[in-house]
Amino acid sequence: MNSVSVLQVGPLMPVVQESITRDYGAVRLPDAPEERAGFLAREGGTFEVAVTSGRFGVGTELMRALPNLRAVVNFGVGYDTTDVAQAVERGITVTNTPDVLNDCVADTAIALYVDLLRGTSAADRYVRRGDWLSKGNFPLATKASGRKVGILGLGRIGKVIARRLEGFDCEISYHSRNPVAGTSYRYAASPRELAEGCEVLIVAAAGGAGSARLVDAGVIEALGPRGYLINIARGSVVDQDALVDALLSGRLAGAGLDVFVDEPKVPEDLLALDNVVLLPHVGSGTHETRAAMADLTLANLRSIVETGSALTPVHP
Repeated sequence: MNSVSVLQVGPLMPVVQESITRDYGAVRLPDAPEERAGFLAREGGTFEVAVTSGRFGVGTELMRALPNLRAVVNFGVGYDTTDVAQAVERGITVTNTPDVLNDCVADTAIALYVDLLRGTSAADRYVRRGDWLSKGNFPLATKASGRKVGILGLGRIGKVIARRLEGFDCEISYHSRNPVAGTSYRYAASPRELAEGCEVLIVAAAGGAGSARLVDAGVIEALGPRGYLINIARGSVVDQDALVDALLSGRLAGAGLDVFVDEPKVPEDLLALDNVVLLPHVGSGTHETRAAMADLTLANLRSIVETGSALTPVHP
């Protein structure tokens, strides 16, 4: 693949967008449905590589409209918005940007952990409202160190979160599809078993159809009224309706959420709750990490164009 036609799907980080336009003459897929349909009918067969992000991806219908597609280059570690099953069937390479964002996503999980248990954001609002002056001391919070923490998904990011929690003297357990070799953390055979044995459940599982609502009403019920849930994975991994219901009824102590089912929409009922910390999907949102993600995205594209193979394929 010495010369390819590149399609940009959705907005990208400016440095990535500028580079693929300058170096490869990338064409942006129209956002409006009417324009998109006509564009794909005319041009769909010309594109061999699509560059996109975890938020947009190359879904089922779009992939079908690109009959000569050879690769999907994804900015982000998550690729659940891309039809990987169809890609496998058609021999289309899908890439992502693993490892370079592990530290910052793990840091975000720890920030949510401390904030949620100690009530940091709620205490900040208490001061800003003038409640400290008018109502007295802020209510007591929960100790963050020494807790039983369950990690759902002990992959690259989950392992970094666990190492961070060791510094808090936490008792760590986990559930993944299979036990992870070389770890001393306790393995739970199911998400529900994991929730039953912990006080804080941190969701770090990959998104996609296979993990949809992995944290269901039963898992949330198992955490119980003194349990906390933190999600830095994908909104789809948690049954959001069941989570909101448990928080409103007091059947869950609190939640720290960086991801939601229909971003950027956040359930209205959560906005007024002081026992919930809400972030706008900023897990990897640092200058350093986004720059590293951009570099790896462009390196994958360059490798595909020059050699026909990717550096970090989800599947070859």
